[in-house]
Amino acid sequence: MAGMSAEGEELAGWARMLADGTRATVCLALLDGRAWTATELAKLAKVSRPTISEHLNLLVGGGLLTEVRQGRHRYVKLAGPDTAELIEGLAALAPRRTQVANSLSAVSKRDAFARARTCYDHLAGKLGVALADAMTERGLIDWSDGIALTPEGQAWLENLGVKVEVRRGRPPLRSCLDVTERRPHLAGAVGAALCSHALQEGWVSHIPGGRALKVNGAVQAFGLSSGV
Repeated sequence: MAGMSAEGEELAGWARMLADGTRATVCLALLDGRAWTATELAKLAKVSRPTISEHLNLLVGGGLLTEVRQGRHRYVKLAGPDTAELIEGLAALAPRRTQVANSLSAVSKRDAFARARTCYDHLAGKLGVALADAMTERGLIDWSDGIALTPEGQAWLENLGVKVEVRRGRPPLRSCLDVTERRPHLAGAVGAALCSHALQEGWVSHIPGGRALKVNGAVQAFGLSSGV
């Protein structure tokens, strides 16, 4: 029997980092784009401080997380947008379990998460998918060879006042499989710029305690259907 290739060993080792409920919970929490302390993550994952430190050291060493130090304080965050999109995509492909909400608060929280949220630094949920659909229907993005912004799309962004920050190593536009809708929303530099612009203009706003967003005027501003 042939041995595993070096690439296979690396992939298997990387996959093992996520094959643990605590580490997976940490990565999902960090999809909010913030830097968290070990204490915050230990409380979230319901494990001890030493236990979470072991998990974080493994994730940092494996390149999924990066460490940020400010004085005596240690924070961790996802290594970058590519990592965030990978985590969201894996979560979207996982078998969906029916969750029973046993209170009005739980129902509201679940519905808000599905309606609109951030996925690292771009828009997700029904709002994010609706935005991708609307831009496709208007010919602002082209899916014929991957995904790309059309000249009409570039002009639309400029008219909207959206400033796209181009960074080395990050594609201008990328699709990201949405964890609740199971359809693509927009990531990459354009996706991040649209999310940032919507927050700055007050079209959406953060709901405390998670990644969910309140939709204030994004539907009208982006010209989407009122069903979002």
